[in-house]
Amino acid sequence: MDYNPQRALELLRIGTGICDAAFRDGQEEAIRQVVAGRHRLLVVQKTGWGKSFVYFIAVKLLREAGQGPALLISPLLSLMRNQIAAAERMGVRAATIHSDNRDDWPEVEAGFLANEVDILLISPERLANEHFRSEVLASVASRISLLVVDEAHCISDWGHDFRPHYRLLERIARQLPPNLRLLATTATANNRVMDDLRTVLGPNLAVSRGDLHRPSLALQTIRLPGQAERLAWLAEQIPNLSGSGIIYTLTVRDAVQVAVWLASRGLNVAAYTGETGDRRPELEQALLDNRVKALVATTALGMGYDKPDLAFVIHYQTPGSVVAYYQQVGRAGRALAAAYGVLLGGKEDADIIDFFIESAFPTEGEVETVLSELECHPNGLSVPELETLVNLSRGRIQKTLELLALESPAPIVKQGSKWQLTGARLGLRFWQRARRLTAQRRAEQIQMREYLALGSGHMAFLIRALDGEPGATPSPSLPPLPQTASGDLVREATAFLRHTSLSIQPRRQWPAGGMPLFGLKGKIALNHQAEAGKALCVWGDAGWGGLVRRGKYRDGRFPDELVLACDKLVRAWNMDPAPAWVTYIPSLRHPDLMPDFARRLAQALGLPFHAVLEKTAERPEQKGMANSTQQARNLDGSLDIRQAVPRGSVLLLDDMVDSRWTITVAAWCLRRHGSGPVWPLALALTGHDE
Repeated sequence: MDYNPQRALELLRIGTGICDAAFRDGQEEAIRQVVAGRHRLLVVQKTGWGKSFVYFIAVKLLREAGQGPALLISPLLSLMRNQIAAAERMGVRAATIHSDNRDDWPEVEAGFLANEVDILLISPERLANEHFRSEVLASVASRISLLVVDEAHCISDWGHDFRPHYRLLERIARQLPPNLRLLATTATANNRVMDDLRTVLGPNLAVSRGDLHRPSLALQTIRLPGQAERLAWLAEQIPNLSGSGIIYTLTVRDAVQVAVWLASRGLNVAAYTGETGDRRPELEQALLDNRVKALVATTALGMGYDKPDLAFVIHYQTPGSVVAYYQQVGRAGRALAAAYGVLLGGKEDADIIDFFIESAFPTEGEVETVLSELECHPNGLSVPELETLVNLSRGRIQKTLELLALESPAPIVKQGSKWQLTGARLGLRFWQRARRLTAQRRAEQIQMREYLALGSGHMAFLIRALDGEPGATPSPSLPPLPQTASGDLVREATAFLRHTSLSIQPRRQWPAGGMPLFGLKGKIALNHQAEAGKALCVWGDAGWGGLVRRGKYRDGRFPDELVLACDKLVRAWNMDPAPAWVTYIPSLRHPDLMPDFARRLAQALGLPFHAVLEKTAERPEQKGMANSTQQARNLDGSLDIRQAVPRGSVLLLDDMVDSRWTITVAAWCLRRHGSGPVWPLALALTGHDE
């Protein structure tokens, strides 16, 4: 069909709200190719270039020419509020289907089928939904004028594990008419990503690639291995930076911890993670309006979020790849002459990224275990049923099932809530892909370490790593930020890390199938439950975690510093009723460790100590049990009471909490034999609890 450049420019000015707005280099040509070209196009342009205007203007032009609706697939629809608002200003009727608007799905689907929606935005998981594929997509497939794959690098970076349903695009793309318009967009695509996109979207993929250089970004890397040093650096530097920004962390717990620390220093910050829930739009708007100095965020705040005047992006830890880092740091300085992009490297970075890489795919042993159980149960098994049969976490079971089900042909299929074997065998290609991607991610992890070690030339390094041509890459004239933090602030950050405590929530129900040896099942009686407990730290973490690990495995005795820390924690706890005595959970592997600690803490608290629990059977360590059912069954019948239980509330001590089942069983034993409320206190959480 014909392309109308005057109308395209008019739509741009309406959408931006700028009466003299002009297209950026390559923008209009991309729209022209989509509208008139009728072929598959990949647009690779840096963050802030305006990729969403390409597809929304193209959709409006197609609809005005009488063409059918468009379908857009995006990983983070809840972050596209700004883009959708711009589309609506242009008169584009956009609707979304994602996990946050379930109540609207029937109405949205009906509008799409009735041709009352110009563009439907869905998450990749919708492609796996049988109802959507058969009742919605199949009904309009012949009328769809344009398929848009937003953030297309996710096909390569996430489609193999984090969002595996992205791989369904390969099947969808094969089934589409060869002349259907297809537009894929991304800000980051190195050769590895490009190869994956050609495999999924077709070899005849035209590419429109822009300049990767971000002249407004002043990039810097600072090696501060300890968390206390990085917290101190942030507290010292953030107040001196102009404007507002984002501080990225690798984990939810770190985002919360950094936000709490900076707030304690008087900074107006907030944590933004996948667990923030309904507050996400409010926090996004607060940052847009510069009502917060910074959001401390995981990757939950990333693609799709648009704040042109973001003045800084600081990484508390090193991301796993240049693709991920460029995507995140590129949020800064889109409409500013200068902005900071600072990477702070920590000693825990490698462990976190190693975990992400190693857990991306199921092992051959995990696959064999799951398939063997399904073979023994021809009628199929649900995930909870599999948990009772295999020593794998629920997450590992679900990942194994999802990835196997996406193979073509698939060796398993889901019928209702149960998974069953098909006649297909798992092909060698599955393992070849897993090994190839694991090796690539290891190489990209090494590449990020090289970036962290740079003294200069950061932008040129990123561009080369993304297989672009660096050319001349001048930086803005911002002074480099200090490489160290003040000693006083480091000491205060260390004290902060040592004065936080973590909650231990009591279990309310026995596992599926119950505890046969104890004769328990269903809900745990209220008067047999533990109270909400506390842990001093996370195992091996900054603060007290290192001392806990050293005391258990090197010294064979917990130091007096931990006694004093627990004494202080208990005195500030406000338990009601307050503990009248102290006991501990025994261990056959370390028989003297906890009684010694419990006696010293009881003495510090001025409370009597009674060793009333005994371990009646040697069992594998709880950390070796991978899911809740296995963890509970591992304790069934293994604890008992060896002497009279004193009356009154009791402080129940343990060195580490893995699953909360040990505390649950111990509290049940104590309450059943006449104790008062049981208050659990652990030295460390291990992070293994699901």
